Amino acid sequence: MNIAVVGTGYVGLVSGTCFADSGNDITCVDIDENKVKQLRDGEIPIYEPGLKTIFDRSIREGRLRFTTDLEEAVKDAEIIFLCLPTPPGADGQADLSAVLKVAGQLGKMITDYKVIVNKSTVPVGTADRVREAVAENTDAEFDVVSNPEFLREGAAVEDFMKPERVVIGTSSERAAELMTTLYEPFVRSGNPIIVMDERSSELTKYAANAMLATKITFMNEIANICEKVGANVDNIRRGIGTDSRIGKRFLFAGIGYGGSCFPKDVQAIHYTAGQNGYDFKILDSVMKVNEKQKVSIVKKMEDYYGTSDFSGKTFGIWGLSFKPETDDIREAPALYIAEELVERGAKLIAYDPEAIETFKKATTKEVLDNTTFVLNQQDALVDVDALVICTEWNEFRRPTIDRFQDHMKKAVIFDGRNLYDLNRAKKSNITYISVGRPSINV
Repeated sequence: MNIAVVGTGYVGLVSGTCFADSGNDITCVDIDENKVKQLRDGEIPIYEPGLKTIFDRSIREGRLRFTTDLEEAVKDAEIIFLCLPTPPGADGQADLSAVLKVAGQLGKMITDYKVIVNKSTVPVGTADRVREAVAENTDAEFDVVSNPEFLREGAAVEDFMKPERVVIGTSSERAAELMTTLYEPFVRSGNPIIVMDERSSELTKYAANAMLATKITFMNEIANICEKVGANVDNIRRGIGTDSRIGKRFLFAGIGYGGSCFPKDVQAIHYTAGQNGYDFKILDSVMKVNEKQKVSIVKKMEDYYGTSDFSGKTFGIWGLSFKPETDDIREAPALYIAEELVERGAKLIAYDPEAIETFKKATTKEVLDNTTFVLNQQDALVDVDALVICTEWNEFRRPTIDRFQDHMKKAVIFDGRNLYDLNRAKKSNITYISVGRPSINV
C-alpha cells in the first residue's frame, strides 16, 4: 500500500520503517527540515535496537522516503497515519493542537477516499474531533480510525513486527477491511486483530498503560511495607507471579516508572475521568506514590549517612535513561535523583550506555555544573563515596560484586533496581541497600 506517516518522532519513525520493511511504500513527513535531512542522510535521531537495520534496508530498496511537504506525502496515500505529539498540560489534559492542525490541513488536500488514522495516543473523542476538522475543508469521502500503538521502548521493532494484538477503532466496514489487510502480515502467528468502536479503541490504550503503571506502583508499595517488616519483595514477587491471574511481568520493585507513555497516559485518563464527573481514586494514588518513589533512594542515603548534607561527597550514577535499551530520559528517575543529590551539595560522576547526551539536554544547569559524565561504567566508580543505580542496563548486572571496593572510597551501593543477589552481596563485604529487601551493612 501507499502510506503517509505524519510525524517522525518515536512512534512515527518506528511505524513507518516497520511498514516499509513489510513491503509498503511509505512517505514520512515532518515540519523539522533538519530532522528530515538527517533521516534522508541515513541518520536515526533515536536509539532503538534493530531499527537501523530495517531503516537502512527500506531506504536502500526505495520503500521509505522523507519530506517536509505534507501535500506531497498524502497525495497518493491510501492511508494517512497521524503520529504527532500530544504532550500533557499542567492539568494532565493531552494537547491535541498538532493533531487538529494537521487534520484541518488534510481537509484542504484530499480529493479521493482516504483513511486517516490516529496512531498518537489521544483522549476519548479525538476521532470525532479529527473527523470534524477534516470535514470542514473537504467534500471528499474519508474515514477516521483509531489505531493505538503498544510499543515498548527498547523492544519497539519486535513489538511492531509481532504484536500481541492490533486494535482498530472504526465504525466503517471499508476502513476496517483496509486496515485489516494492512496488518494481516504482522499477525500470521494467530494473534488477534480486534475491531471495535473508535471511543473504546482510544480508551483501550490508556487503560492498558494505566493498568501496567498501577501494577508497578502496587509492587513498590509492597516493597515499602517489606522494608518496615523485614520481608523480601523478591520472594513475594515470585510467590504471587506464579498465579496466572496476576502474571510475572511488571512485578519488579524499584524507583518508579518513567518514560513518555506511562506518566502522560495515567494523567490523561485521570483528567478524562474528572472531566466526566468521575473521581479515579486509584490513579490518584498511583501518581502520588510514583512521584515519591522516584526519589525514595535519596531518603535511604540520608538515613545511611545520618544527614541530608552531602557536601564534600561524590556519588557515582549508573543509568540515566528511564529504562534500558533506550536513550529516552523523559520522566526518568535519574533526572530527579541527580537534582536532589546536587541540591544537597553532592558532586556526581554519571554513566549511561546511550542516554548521556539526552540527559544533558534535559537536566538543570546546576546538575550539569556538578556532574562529570564518563564513557564507561568503571570510571563512575573511581574514588566515589557511593554508587547509585538508576537503570537496569544488562551490563550493570555483570560486574563482579566483590571488586567494587577496588575502585570506590568505600563499597556502598544504593541499588534502585535490585540488580544483585543478596547472598552474593553479603559474601562480598559491601554495603548494599536496595528496594524492598533487607539491607546489608558492613
